Amino acid sequence: MKPLVAASLACGLAGLLLAGCGLGDVVVPDASVPGTTLPANFPAPVYALDANPPTPAAFALGRSLFYDARLSRDGSVSCGSCHQQFVAFANADHRLSHGVDNRLGTRNAPALQNLRWKPDFFWDGGPKNLETLPLAPLTNPLEMDETLPHVLAKLNADADYPRRFAAVYGPGPIDSYQFLRALAQFTASLTSANSRYDKVVRGEGNAVLAADEMRGRTLVAQKCASCHATDLFTDESFRNNGLSQSFGADSGRAHITGRATDVGRFKVPSLRNVALTAPYMHDGRFGTLAQVLAHYDHGVLASPTLDAALRPAGGPLGIPLTSTEQADIIAFLQTLTDDSFIHDSRLAMQP
Repeated sequence: MKPLVAASLACGLAGLLLAGCGLGDVVVPDASVPGTTLPANFPAPVYALDANPPTPAAFALGRSLFYDARLSRDGSVSCGSCHQQFVAFANADHRLSHGVDNRLGTRNAPALQNLRWKPDFFWDGGPKNLETLPLAPLTNPLEMDETLPHVLAKLNADADYPRRFAAVYGPGPIDSYQFLRALAQFTASLTSANSRYDKVVRGEGNAVLAADEMRGRTLVAQKCASCHATDLFTDESFRNNGLSQSFGADSGRAHITGRATDVGRFKVPSLRNVALTAPYMHDGRFGTLAQVLAHYDHGVLASPTLDAALRPAGGPLGIPLTSTEQADIIAFLQTLTDDSFIHDSRLAMQP
């Protein structure tokens, strides 16, 4: 890979929206940083490597910020509080996110994985850029309940952060651009692509799928791939999957677009590491994969925006699945668990 001259790069979306577009001189992506090697079976990323060239120092800085509870108003909640590595950076056993003063959020905290490939974020697709993504939870009164100026003041008053930021971005006070770029170094590194399924697809080692896993793979391709597409196992679209007949409490994508045709539509999540990321759906209503598949088999509810794939002409709503088919699908989904991702010490909170 050729060296990338950072000083010649445009600031990008974060730089256009926020003050302080300071860059270093020359940044060469370092393969020792997690997620720098792009998986051969993935499509091209949305947030390309040269958008924020990975370096060990910037990655380590972003990791510190991710796990720093001082980003919240009362110092009780970090990004890592709701995004825990051992469950693929989802929130174990919590239907809804938990914020400062133990306040409950309105949605289930999604897994943070393969963010480099996402065109937008959250269940409703509100944030459009990985660098500006943290502003939403940081300022949400139910989550971190803080302001960007207060966070920057804390960082600049810290005994260590100014030195570390200066080593990456040059001298001067820590600004919003540097803060968000550093956080994106860590979140962009959260690449999960080394499950047993991946090793089979790429022909690595002696990895194989058992008979029930193979049957499950075929069923997913036949019955689920219209939404859970490619080896990312999501097409990043927004769909109404029949959870409710009305959506007064949370209109989903319509919260962003204001369009009636988007009411009840939520982002299609990836199936990667799905065996780890319970509870499921935007409101965490299902605690097991068996409950999810039972919903698709006989629990889908009609509404004006119900996805066409769940209302076949002349047939019942949903996706008919026998008990054997459901068991085979679950067997396959378990092959998408990436043990190396959830145990990578480089992604964990450092002492």
